[in-house]
Amino acid sequence: MVHARVPVIYKNDGNRDRTTAEPEGAGMRLLLVEDDNHVAAALSAVLARHGFQVTHARSGEEALQALVPEGNGFGVVLLDLGLPDQDGYEVCGKIRKRTSTPVIMVTARADVRSRIHGLNLGADDYVVKPYDTGELLARIHAVSRRTVQEDPVTGGESALLLGSVRIELPTRQVSVDGAAIQLTRKEFDLLALLAQRPGVVFRREQIISEVWRTSWEGTGRTLEVHVASLRAKLRQPALIETVRGVGYRLVAPAA
Repeated sequence: MVHARVPVIYKNDGNRDRTTAEPEGAGMRLLLVEDDNHVAAALSAVLARHGFQVTHARSGEEALQALVPEGNGFGVVLLDLGLPDQDGYEVCGKIRKRTSTPVIMVTARADVRSRIHGLNLGADDYVVKPYDTGELLARIHAVSRRTVQEDPVTGGESALLLGSVRIELPTRQVSVDGAAIQLTRKEFDLLALLAQRPGVVFRREQIISEVWRTSWEGTGRTLEVHVASLRAKLRQPALIETVRGVGYRLVAPAA
């Protein structure tokens, strides 16, 4: 495992130049769900050196209790899937029902089907073991920035209407023909972004930057999965059109 270097920030105190290293985590509380105490201890030490306040949960039940109430102030959950009491997927689903705290699955399950299943359950990211610590830190910061920053898709409007689809921006609720549709946070962000400008093609890179706040090439597959999930949940496959080689656009229903 390769440890990421702490960035050096140069400050001027008015008397002399000096170099200081500031922790990247800036005191963020992080819940590490890992049943292997040796793995948890090593990773906790790395995260602590980068400024994170780490709480270690050894089981799914411990993790769920730690997140009460309403996420309990944790900025990110690092969730291993091989837990002794519950399957990690099941735990992720329960977390998502209780809180919007970002979840990053950390697991040795590298197959595409496992990744898709995790993302569909509401995970914000999926990291495969063994991983580079620098990449893990970058992914933690990416999902946390996306959570704390002002939502870029809400603008000044309160609702968007697209035929039978109604998008309530302040409450982040979506309905089709009056029936509520349950979307994950990323699915809502993606839909709201496209719905801002129906008919306009959004480049894949632009969508990934706006919704996932990253430029990683590996996020492209994640985007495809979320588009497919949206089409299925809204029961309108033609609503989001793929523009081959460019990106996606939302097709405005005929008046």
